[in-house]
This record gives sequence, structure tokens and C-alpha cells, in this order.
Amino acid sequence: MDANANAPVLHLAQDPEADELLSHSRLAALTGMLLDQQVPMEWAFKGPATIARRMGTDDLDAHEIAAQDPEAFAALLSEKPAVHRYPGSMAKRVQQLCQYLVEHYDGDAEGIWRDVDSGAELLKRLQELPGFGKQKAQIFLALLGKQLGVAPKGWREAAGAYGEARSYRSVADITGPESLAKVRAHKQEMKAAAKAAKSAGADGG
Repeated sequence: MDANANAPVLHLAQDPEADELLSHSRLAALTGMLLDQQVPMEWAFKGPATIARRMGTDDLDAHEIAAQDPEAFAALLSEKPAVHRYPGSMAKRVQQLCQYLVEHYDGDAEGIWRDVDSGAELLKRLQELPGFGKQKAQIFLALLGKQLGVAPKGWREAAGAYGEARSYRSVADITGPESLAKVRAHKQEMKAAAKAAKSAGADGG
């Protein structure tokens, strides 16, 4: 954690303890991004701190998580309050992510971007992570570039629309309650537009 002692403070969980861990631990930030689906964003990004606390530690360790008994780890995420709406399947994904990091980066999340030359290369590496499709990889790339000081050449282009300055499309733009509200409004607009398009398509059929 000391390596990022002067790290900018993230405000993704809207919870001081959880946000401090996200700010100092890149594995925690990656894990929060992995959990950020089918649940409110704050719930997802509180997950890493909850996992660490239940494991009796103040940080996440990829080697330790990768080596956990799968059933025991699933039970740990399932304790009330559950870390995710689908704690069993997400426990498996978190372990797969950590196992991949151990295998390819000696368990060091920062190894993903430490020696990259371009945003395109970093995006490719992020997309290779278990549980990271293109959209999730682009959002995390934008978060790295906008808030965590990881900005290889061409990162904004590689992140697509999420890389645009003040776009308020994703967690990459959330720095507090006001920006959270803007991102939430954008997501609601997108949902409404998708619903309207689907409805129009059904009417046309």
C-alpha cells in the first residue's frame, strides 16, 4: 500500500474506508471494477474492503485470494451483507482474476500497465483479464488515465467515449456526489433510449 501513499483519493464507494482502500490498492480498484455489474456502483466498489475485512487483513493479496478454497471464498462473499447480488459466481470471478494476475504478473496488478507503451496495448491487456470485456476494460482504462495517473500515449482514444474529458459516462468521472449524480443521470438516459429503441423495433416488427 505504501507505493501509492500519495495516491489521489477515489470516491467510488462513497464510503471513506472502502474508498481509501480503492485509492491505495490497485488490486482493490480492479476487483471493484470486476464487481461493478448488476448492482449499484457503490455496492460493487465497497466489495474489496468487505472482502479484505472478512479475510482479516487491511488490503487484498492476489496470491492469498487465488489460493483460497473456492467454497470457503464463496461463503465469505455470501455472508450478510453479501458482497454482490450473485456472491457465488462473483467469488469465482474474483479468484479467476487473482489467479490470472499471479500467473501473468506475479500477483501485482500494477504490472498490467507498468511497462506499456500505448493506450491500445493497455486496453488489450485489460481485455485479457478474466471478467473484463471491452466496455469494462475501456472504463477502467479511463479511470486509470483520469484519476490514477496512468496515462500512456493514446489512452483517451483507446478508452473511447469513456476517455473524453468530463463525459460523465462512467465511474471514471466520479469524484464526489455531484459527479455521481451526473453519471447516474447519463446511465438513466441511456437505459431509457435503449428501452425506447427496443419498443420502436417491436412496433416496427
